Amino acid sequence: MSFYTEKSDVTITCHKRLAPYLEQEVKELGFEPGETFVTGLRLQASINDCIRLNLNLRCASQVLYSLGHFEARDADDIYNNIYQYPWEDLLPDDGYFSVTSNVFNDTINNKMYANLRVKDGIVDRMREATGKRPDTGAELKGAVIHLFWKDDDAEVFLDTSGDSLARHGYRKIPGRAPMLEALASATIMATRWDRTSPFVNPMCGSGTVAIEAALIATNARPGLFRMNYAFMHLIGYDEAVYDKEMALLDEQIKEVPGLRIIASDYSEVAITNAKRNAIAAGVADMIEFRQCDFADTEVPEGAKGVMFVNPEYGERLGELEELEQTYARIGDFMKQKCGGYFGYVFTGNLDLAKKIGLKAKRRIEFYTSTIDCRMLEFELYEGTRRTARQETEETPG
Repeated sequence: MSFYTEKSDVTITCHKRLAPYLEQEVKELGFEPGETFVTGLRLQASINDCIRLNLNLRCASQVLYSLGHFEARDADDIYNNIYQYPWEDLLPDDGYFSVTSNVFNDTINNKMYANLRVKDGIVDRMREATGKRPDTGAELKGAVIHLFWKDDDAEVFLDTSGDSLARHGYRKIPGRAPMLEALASATIMATRWDRTSPFVNPMCGSGTVAIEAALIATNARPGLFRMNYAFMHLIGYDEAVYDKEMALLDEQIKEVPGLRIIASDYSEVAITNAKRNAIAAGVADMIEFRQCDFADTEVPEGAKGVMFVNPEYGERLGELEELEQTYARIGDFMKQKCGGYFGYVFTGNLDLAKKIGLKAKRRIEFYTSTIDCRMLEFELYEGTRRTARQETEETPG
């Protein structure tokens, strides 16, 4: 099929506020985004390019290859335009496909109805053209067609990803309130870590941040952990292209001699789960796990590394009172043990962050689930360079 080599508009989506880091990744892969927006970016690419993007991107959610725009006032217009497309050239008549959508049209109060009309248009077209019809369902295990419909403007895509790329595929035991892998990658990319100096991660939970740090340092890409993508279920898919890209993933992995990634948690269960996840990701030998209070976490001396902590945000009054003390102890930990490091505190509660008692050098915006978050950066001076003002000035709200 020509679209494997023919370029079209491609939209790469991501979670809110990850777009700057997604753009950085895309440029590092040699692509030039035409437009970047809050939840993604657009560029020109072929399906073969989409294969490479799917395997390499850490911060993305979906890679969507545009099949065309059309005008649609209501769901019947959706059906009629979808029916006109030669789906028999894209989808195996004995295969399986799913439909997803983003719908912002006043005639539709349930996007599932729009999905249904897309599915009907495809199935009716293929039955007419081939005498057969593929199976359909909600599970994203085969080909995926995506509809974007806003007001009277509609665009239909091949979703070349399927299941979201934001979940990198190695995490077997998520633990309590885990950070999404794509978000963890973006937060690490936002730090000043040079990927060779120590990376210290107290309160590591299920280990996502420490694991992503190890993967980023060694240039190990998410495609190593996933064996099924939607692009594999299209007519004309050439497995040799995928095999070539997979070989490149293996070739570009590098060793980082002397790198220390230290992860700790007071919970024995959390450390056990984190170790299992690290084994699944192939980086267990790179991470030093310790069960201890965060304040007892080893911070290698004489190095200028990064300390990254993601404490709880608190929901109930009793929790908030206890967490105020925790955040104050985080400030003490950074002042007393992290001299020469950059400290990062990821939090969704800026009132609690004030208890740290240090002035943030940067406040980087992120979003997790429905929570507006900040990653606070602290430059932690050594010895006498730690000024009295730094020790006493609170983080601004």
